[in-house]
Amino acid sequence: MLKTITFKVNGREMKVNCPSSKTLLDVLRDDLDLTGSKECCGKGECGTCSVLMNNEAVCSCLVLAGQVEGEEILTVEGIGTTSSMDVLQEAFVAEGASQCGYCTPGFIVAARAFLNRIEKVPTIEDIQEEMAGNLCRCTGYTKITKAIQTAAIRLLSPSTEKHTISSGRVSS
Repeated sequence: MLKTITFKVNGREMKVNCPSSKTLLDVLRDDLDLTGSKECCGKGECGTCSVLMNNEAVCSCLVLAGQVEGEEILTVEGIGTTSSMDVLQEAFVAEGASQCGYCTPGFIVAARAFLNRIEKVPTIEDIQEEMAGNLCRCTGYTKITKAIQTAAIRLLSPSTEKHTISSGRVSS
């Protein structure tokens, strides 16, 4: 049975007619053509499908369409685009953290939720603990972790000048 679900995605109100039991991941990919979130495990164990729901990172493969009525969803497309990248996306590029790219949207979304909460630059251990729910099949966590720390440094810098991120170093 189809139901009209109304919710905000990337700041825009959306209405989708679908079974309320359809996963949010499938709604985003199939109905809204937002393909940044990827399906990998389908069990909420890998974080590849992460989106922000009311500013909290959730696995969209575990959220049903009926649960997002009136809620706010932010996907990796809402965080930034190729022409207008978020500081995290810039740091991922600068640090070479994208690797094969399959898990990258999930890491960007989860890291964005983390960076929204911090007040000081996190340690590598803090980042590793926070990102424990996101898996990378390339097993290249070092660059991902460094990219998140680089973005944190840039965000928390007291300087209002724009900093350039290159080769793992932040400079103004």
